[in-house]
Amino acid sequence: MTKRTDGPLAMLGAADEARVLDAVRRGASRREMLAMLGAGGMAAATAGGILGAAGQAVAQEPRRGGRIRVSGTSTSTSDTLDPAKQSLSTDYARCNMFYNGLTTFDGSLTPQPALAESWEQDRATVWTFKLRRGVTFHDGKPLTSEDVVFSLNRHKDPATASRARSLAMPMQEIVATGPNEVRITLDAPNADLPVVLATFHFHIIKAGTTDFATAIGTGPFLCREFQPGVRSIGVRNPNYWRENKPYLDEVEFIGIPDEQARVNALLSGDVQLIGGVDPRSVRRIQQTQGYSVFETKSGYYTNLIMRLNEAPGNNPDFVLAMKYMFDRAQMRTAILRNYGVIGNDQPIDPTNRFYFPGLPQRPFDLDRARFHFQKSGVGSTTLPVVCSPAAPNSVDMAQVLQQTGQRIGMNLEVRRVPSDGYWSNHWFKHPIGFGSINPRPSADILLTLFFKSDAAWNESAWRNPQFDQLLGAARAETDEAKRRQMYADMQVMIHNESGIGIPVFQSLLDGHSSKLKGLGAIPVGNLMGFDFAQHVWLES
Repeated sequence: MTKRTDGPLAMLGAADEARVLDAVRRGASRREMLAMLGAGGMAAATAGGILGAAGQAVAQEPRRGGRIRVSGTSTSTSDTLDPAKQSLSTDYARCNMFYNGLTTFDGSLTPQPALAESWEQDRATVWTFKLRRGVTFHDGKPLTSEDVVFSLNRHKDPATASRARSLAMPMQEIVATGPNEVRITLDAPNADLPVVLATFHFHIIKAGTTDFATAIGTGPFLCREFQPGVRSIGVRNPNYWRENKPYLDEVEFIGIPDEQARVNALLSGDVQLIGGVDPRSVRRIQQTQGYSVFETKSGYYTNLIMRLNEAPGNNPDFVLAMKYMFDRAQMRTAILRNYGVIGNDQPIDPTNRFYFPGLPQRPFDLDRARFHFQKSGVGSTTLPVVCSPAAPNSVDMAQVLQQTGQRIGMNLEVRRVPSDGYWSNHWFKHPIGFGSINPRPSADILLTLFFKSDAAWNESAWRNPQFDQLLGAARAETDEAKRRQMYADMQVMIHNESGIGIPVFQSLLDGHSSKLKGLGAIPVGNLMGFDFAQHVWLES
């Protein structure tokens, strides 16, 4: 039985989940089931929730066949099938259809075996991964350690222009120690290496691959068509290594940047699943017969970017004035319809185990904002704020800031640009703008990608050598309490010094046909962490 990782069943290991589901199918009584779970030390309330989920799962056994059309939130002529160059959520969903990594995430963001069936580590520095046997690429070539070595090493080559190069560089040596075994030696301890390898960019490709006009991977679907900026079509891989998956015969994936157009496409039946639903559209979808909304709580945020290497962001008082102008409670209520939690200008959200609750909340304070703005000397200069529907809710946030700024004499001009091309032409390319950051599975990955001085996506151009040093030390620290304190210190640094303002963390909302089953929460992104394709099925 393939493991389901969403909901209460995610608390069980694969073997225990199979045992519970089998017992339900055999007609075991509730008393027998509670006794079985209780013998494993599980509380009655928790066991009851698991039994309810197990009954629902058995009642909704996956059905094979069918075709769905799915829309993500973005599309670009730079769409790619090269795992190393993925940058948009559409890339992540597409590549998850065609490729696999060594590891993958379950509903609790714990790394689970994928192409690697097991791994061992020595002091979190030397890691040995044993590959799953019997896996083949779409062209029939067997997966070997040579493919893994090639796939991982290419991230370190500057010519590859990998978006994950900073994550790969600590892999000092990557060697095959057998036809189905790979050893990775790090330049410093990192207990999160299986987490790193589960991220989107580290999908495994065939050794020697240089042409990405199509995708030859080991994933659940074969690439039948790929038109950058238009669509991708995957057809079921009959030789997929996961038993009984995928369920669907075909998935067409497109990107519709405009949210209202995306919702209209769903409710007209043109697509069966959409990501990036605006909270204001939830009621409309839920009140339309045959459609539902799926919520995933996570660390997703849309952030204000003030570039610290150019005016006006190079003035610390201006940056502070902007941060004190965030009416976070209003934004949560009016913009997110309460589908989110208050942020505090640092990127670790409350669901993260390293979230620092002791960091004082920055308030909405017009007096402080006025003080710092006047001290900055910016005066009545018109300040363009670039926003776009491509960064969800950024237009509304910019308008709220504009109105608030008028109350302290700040002249902000909201400059709305189209969604098409926003990420390649505008993202962190203006003195003041917005980003939209998908959740990351660990504090280390999030901070390394967006706040390390040499990070490719260092949005506000913030550079702090002490932060960089602390980030490396936290990665190597095996003492949980010490590591927690290090991450707390880093959150304080970002809160105080960076040019990033994070007013709220947003829930991830997906709209779908009620006939589409199997959705679950994998909180690294919409659409089951962009891995929906192999998990969902259509009800008959």
